[in-house]
This record gives sequence, C-alpha cells and structure tokens, in this order.
Amino acid sequence: MVTVSSVLGSTSAVLVSLFILRKVFPWIYQNLIGPKVFGCRINLKKTGEWALITGATDGIGKAYAQALARKGLNIILVSRTLSKLQDVAKEIETEFKVRTMVIAADFTSGGEIYDQIQRQIENMEIGVLVNNVGMSYANPEYLLELPDNEKLIKNLLSCNILSVTRMCQLVMPGMVKRHTGVVINISSLSAVIPAPLLTVYSASKAYMDKFSEDLASEYAKHNIVVQSVLPGPVATNMSKIRKSTWMACSPKVFVGSAINTLGHTRQTTGYFPHALLELAINTLSFVSPRLMEKLTINTMQNIRARAMKKSTTRPSAAPSGEATTLTASSS
Repeated sequence: MVTVSSVLGSTSAVLVSLFILRKVFPWIYQNLIGPKVFGCRINLKKTGEWALITGATDGIGKAYAQALARKGLNIILVSRTLSKLQDVAKEIETEFKVRTMVIAADFTSGGEIYDQIQRQIENMEIGVLVNNVGMSYANPEYLLELPDNEKLIKNLLSCNILSVTRMCQLVMPGMVKRHTGVVINISSLSAVIPAPLLTVYSASKAYMDKFSEDLASEYAKHNIVVQSVLPGPVATNMSKIRKSTWMACSPKVFVGSAINTLGHTRQTTGYFPHALLELAINTLSFVSPRLMEKLTINTMQNIRARAMKKSTTRPSAAPSGEATTLTASSS
C-alpha cells in the first residue's frame, strides 16, 4: 500500500540524487578531475601569435606572462612602470626565447590611455588577453573612513572596472574576425563571499565576474572562451602575504593550476584549495549566515587593527598619503 510518507520519502531521494548529479559531480570535475587529469583543453598557441597581459610586472600577472611564454606565445606586457616592464620582458625573452613588447600605461588615469594602447597593438594577432591589473585598499577599512576617499574610489573603479571593459573592446574584435580567442579576467574570491571592509574592491571584482559570465555567452558563437578566475589568498605584494603555503600558494603555482582549468569551466577559483575554501565559506553561510557574518567582520577588524597599530609604531611616518596609496598589481 502506497502511503504519503513513502511518496514523500521517494520524492526526497530523487531530489537529493538530482542535486548531487547537478551540483556535486560538476564541481568535482571542474575543480579536480578535469584540470588534474586532462589539463588545459585549449591549444593556446593556435588562438593567435601574441598574448597580452595587464598588470604584468609582478605576482599573478607576471606568472601568467611566463606561463604563456612557456607555451610559445609572444608576450605583450602592459603595466605602469616602464623600467619594471623592460626587466620582465628581458627575463621572458632570455628564458623562453619568444618576442616581447612593453606598453607603459597607468590604468588609474582614465580613458585616454586606451587610444595609446590601441595604436600600439593595432593589427597584432592577439589570441589571449589576461585582464589582471587590479587595485585594493592598503588595509581593510570602513567605507566612510577610507583615506582620500574620492580619489581612491575613482582610481579603484577605473583600474578594476574600466580596464577590463575597455581592454576587451580593444582586443576582442581581432578574435571575432579570426573566430578564436581566450579572455581571462582575474577577479577575486571576495567577489562571491562576504567581504566587509573591502566593500568597493569586492564589488568591483563582482562586476568582473558578472561581466565575464555574460560576455562568455555573447561570444561563444565566435569560439571565444571567456573565463573568470577568482583567486583566494596568493603570496603577492598586493596581498602582503610574504611566505607561500598550501593555501596561500605562490603566483607560479596558482597560474600553473589556473591555466589547466581552461576549457573545463567559465568560472573558477583556479586552485583546488581555494575551491575548498569557497565551499567551506558558502556552506557556513548557508547553515548560519549571522555566524559567517560575525566571523568575517571580526577577522577583517583584527587585520585592520593590526595594520593601524603597525603604522603608528613605525620609527618614521610615511609622507602624506603614501601609506594608503593603492597599487596596480595582481589581484
């Protein structure tokens, strides 16, 4: 005899099974099986002769430039400081025997730099674009207490939002014409997890993630892959993590892992421990949103307090504004 409880039990079992099939298996494939077993599924060298990387003189950007040069692509390095660009270009040419080109551009300066970039890359076959340049706060801070807030917010939005949008507009027409290309937008894990005291930064990275998702749909018919990469902690100058660990890996380890996710997923943390971190945070948020909020705000407040204490105990004070200057670097 069929009872209501047996029907409900069967229905629940089916729903749980469907959830596992829909969510768990794809997560395991995209974050573990696909990248580890099959690696990068795109022949990057066939997308074009050149790869262009913004924020390319340090951290994740430099690691992407080196990884793509290792795959045989010529490299266009775009960043703020010409001397650093020239040093990295020389390193890449010497180690990987590829050609390089450098473009000095300050992505906080507004829209005029994009005419300059366009003139220099015109008619170049750029198959891979890595939008890596990014800015964050000097330290976690409340929105209303951000130092020099008008300038800071303007620069941050120009660097994190305008740059990725305009660089896609400059480079993607050639990809559409050739019917192939890869765009990698370096967002941040803070875009998809609670990030109080990093409000403007995390919101700007959420823009990059959403922009990437819909751009991927728009240009899939042109065989253009658009991927949003959301790194967790990586040992870079921007993150101020000095020593790499299993969770806070080096840029080289991170990029080596992230490149292997190409062709498997449009959105990725790029590194399996960061995927586990995201899963843990989202699970706790689902179980107890208030607890997750409290833990996050307490963590950020502690980081802020330590930074403020450190700044007040330094032997000599930095010039006005220097301690809170944002840096264009890796995300």
